[in-house]
Amino acid sequence: MKQADVVISGGGMVGLTLGLALAQGGFRTAIVDLAPASTILDPKFDGRVSALAYASVRMLTALGVWERLAPDAQPIREILVTDGQAGKPASPFSLHFDAQEVGAESLGHIAENRHIRAALYRAVEAQANLELIAPASVKSLATDGGGAIARLQDGSQIAAPLVIAADGRESRLRSEVGINVVGWSYPQTGIVATAEHEKPHNGVAYEHFLPAGPFAILPMTGNRSSLVWTEDKHKAPGLLALDEAGFNAELSRRFGNHLGAVKATGPRWSYPLSFHMAREFVRPRFALAGDCAHGIHPIAGQGLNLGLKDAAALAEVLLDAARQGRDIGALDTLQRYERWRRFDSFALGASTDALNRLFSNDIAPLRQLRDLGLGIVDAIGPARRFFMRHAGGDIGKLPRLMRGEAA
Repeated sequence: MKQADVVISGGGMVGLTLGLALAQGGFRTAIVDLAPASTILDPKFDGRVSALAYASVRMLTALGVWERLAPDAQPIREILVTDGQAGKPASPFSLHFDAQEVGAESLGHIAENRHIRAALYRAVEAQANLELIAPASVKSLATDGGGAIARLQDGSQIAAPLVIAADGRESRLRSEVGINVVGWSYPQTGIVATAEHEKPHNGVAYEHFLPAGPFAILPMTGNRSSLVWTEDKHKAPGLLALDEAGFNAELSRRFGNHLGAVKATGPRWSYPLSFHMAREFVRPRFALAGDCAHGIHPIAGQGLNLGLKDAAALAEVLLDAARQGRDIGALDTLQRYERWRRFDSFALGASTDALNRLFSNDIAPLRQLRDLGLGIVDAIGPARRFFMRHAGGDIGKLPRLMRGEAA
């Protein structure tokens, strides 16, 4: 039987980051993931990008990951939020965020998920006392007062004081230990594609609120942008089935001509959209992190940042407990993490849900109200700067890693 201080089930972006933070703090850490690196890093595996808030960038810098990722990350210099209808001029009211207003070089960065994973894998390979076991999966979990035993699919076992589930929205370990979730599905599908355009984007991200849902244009390296296109779930299959000319025509209606001629390039992906929140984040010898604990609407691009904040907070709680000679798997230790993260996660999830419901419709009185709201926030400097700090993940009690310090 192998021995570890912490076992993490799930080697996604949150699981790998958490594993690095714990290993750098001195914990013997084992990460168990279902897919080998060759599968995860294949460009066809996941075409999505992630918006990394500047607090998340500080964390990745502190962990030695950012230097590996920076060449493939595009700074967000400005964000422009508008409301309107496809093929028609946008509302004259808009919200404009500019990094220079808050004295920053950027409001965050956009990076392809495959590049984030590749940078994390390289950091993991260079990290002592961190083992990535893949392809493998945790088949079952047994816990008692003294520790936990993770039984893998191949029959091997790992004993540790604590097991952490970071294996996604449909976490099997979460279900096994009896933690229920509250949630619902949205009548929307997220369509993801990469577009090439004639003119440079200059680091500007666009969020167009359309009746079916937000249409985000996120700047990537080069003259490319990632499209996060929220569409009615009944119409999405027809859009995905269009030939290249038809898809580009629909794309142009929503994209506009501000960057010249535009066309989709590479594969298209689609994802059902939903919301969920775990009723508990911890049990004795067990904790949830990332999408296991919460899944929110992508309207604000904060899903990964929320998971990375879980990783930073959990690493800080566990390392502090170990330094004080306390049991890292004890319920009272883990409840500090739950109190820290559960309210923040719920508040952000509720905010994104409310924004989606407010903007994803074509009800005239609501359209007038939200347009007025965008204009008012844009006109009030302190409010505008507050929302910029919020988008950068710089609000609330930040874990040390998100302040750029060692955990």
